[in-house]
Amino acid sequence: MAIRGVLFDFSGTLFRFEPVLDGLVGSTGYPLDGNVQAEVLRRMTAPVGRPGGLPEHLGAEWERRDLDPRMHREVYAAVLRGSGVGNPDFLYDQLLSAESWSPYPDTAASLAAVAKAGIPTAVISNIAWDIRPVFDRWGISEYVDDFVLSYVEGAVKPDPRLFTRACDRLGVAPPEVLMVGDSAVADGAAAELGCTVALVDPLPVEQRSRALLDALDDHGITGS
Repeated sequence: MAIRGVLFDFSGTLFRFEPVLDGLVGSTGYPLDGNVQAEVLRRMTAPVGRPGGLPEHLGAEWERRDLDPRMHREVYAAVLRGSGVGNPDFLYDQLLSAESWSPYPDTAASLAAVAKAGIPTAVISNIAWDIRPVFDRWGISEYVDDFVLSYVEGAVKPDPRLFTRACDRLGVAPPEVLMVGDSAVADGAAAELGCTVALVDPLPVEQRSRALLDALDDHGITGS
């Protein structure tokens, strides 16, 4: 069946969180080791699972974090402190900043290719803040027809309600929709509704040049 609608995940798929780490310190006030920094960022951006550093008493709040901005900040601050970060607000505030998110090299070209093909697009994300400014900053908002965000919708992937709403808003039946994401658990759940799923690896930006374009090409949407 031909693809008549495309859904994209946000973090690890279209964009990657790339904060400024100069100024990030440990609980002793000294700069964190590079390996520790890398693990902290992994814990900040992992799409599923409970990260190391999360206090046991915040387990239930962690599962609901993408539904409530206040709770999101609280649990991530706790994870950062539990990971040895002495100034968690320094990193968390960057998470909310459009300047800290870098597009993959083929993000703009991929969104443009879908638009050129006359196919509607939505970004569907487990997130606790408005990500539209990120797209505005890179001049690609015009390629996205709708944003389906967990904290607005009251549902979190892999909950099928989020995918259903995205398909409904595009006016396309799930079997005619391609879901492009980076998590087999969160994004792959779209297959339960009949969507086609393509997964990309959430690598650093410089290590992934055209995974999005390749995914589209594989499903008959040709980019540059």
